[in-house]
Amino acid sequence: MNSPSKPTELVGAAPDPPFTITFDGRRLDALPGQSIAAVLWSAGILSWRTTRGGGRPRGAFCGIGQCYDCLATVNGRPNRRACLVTASPGDTVTTQEGNGHAGFEE
Repeated sequence: MNSPSKPTELVGAAPDPPFTITFDGRRLDALPGQSIAAVLWSAGILSWRTTRGGGRPRGAFCGIGQCYDCLATVNGRPNRRACLVTASPGDTVTTQEGNGHAGFEE
């Protein structure tokens, strides 16, 4: 008896190949369907924004888009919830400083 050993074998899935995104200039491997936060976590990155007051580091907290701690700048667009944005080949993610609008800090 030869039973499936991987979840993809159980459902007969054939996922697309891995791809890369960049985070602050560092190339990271990503899998199809992963959120930006999942890609960063997989690479050991736990913080990708700083708070407006005090510059304290933040990353994903709730993982469902409710807390807004996971905000990142994705492809030049600030305030993207990294836990909800699906990674795409070639995405450029940068650490978001404060409110993400440089020169317009309160």
